[in-house]
Amino acid sequence: MTTIDTTSQKAVITATNLGIQFKRNRRHRRSFKDLFAESARRSRPDEFWALRDINFSVAAGEAIGVVGRNGQGKSTLLKLVADVMLPDEGSVEVTGGVAPLIEITGGFVDDLSVRENVFLTAGLHGMSREEITERFDEIIAFAEIGDFLDTPYKHLSSGMRVRVAFAVISRLEEPILLVDEVLAVGDRRFKEKCYKRIDEMLAGGRTMFFVSHNESDLLRFCKRGLYLDKGGLILDGPIQEVVDRYNADYES
Repeated sequence: MTTIDTTSQKAVITATNLGIQFKRNRRHRRSFKDLFAESARRSRPDEFWALRDINFSVAAGEAIGVVGRNGQGKSTLLKLVADVMLPDEGSVEVTGGVAPLIEITGGFVDDLSVRENVFLTAGLHGMSREEITERFDEIIAFAEIGDFLDTPYKHLSSGMRVRVAFAVISRLEEPILLVDEVLAVGDRRFKEKCYKRIDEMLAGGRTMFFVSHNESDLLRFCKRGLYLDKGGLILDGPIQEVVDRYNADYES
């Protein structure tokens, strides 16, 4: 496996022997006693390692494209970086806050209005009420949702929900941006608007993980790539090299 050396630069994300294990059948749970038993550390037939022995470091300002088939741990990796999930092995250390564009509409409350959701979600991500009020008009203008401010979130179309969510999360000032297929929904014009916003954030020195199956998007935003397959890190290198290796492995 090829790995890019970033030891000469200040790392803002470091994964060391990182691993997380899932159950295929959630109906069968370990007993409390099993959690402390040595045997529970070994894989059982109904368990699998979504990721294991993952090692890499990311320097401030890098844009990393995460490549792989569905179900190979790409979203899981971002959730570990975001501290949404905890590893079963190893560690991931993150310096600085994270703006997660992961399952982008997660955390929005269906029965609350668009206005209420903007304040709630931005507040949960650390923005003060004063900061939200100051940026509120900018958020709404970006989302192009002004006629629906007092509409319950559940009544919005899927595209409108993504517009609101992206507008809120992309206004956070966190230094690390995690982007997971968030632009799969939405019209072409709004996608270009989002692309420009991502360009602005990267130009401002943000660090980004970008998960996408769109090769042109990966090559547009990223200089470096991580190729995940069968729970392992197959290649860490220049994004074109990573994309070429992925395509070579799975071309028909």
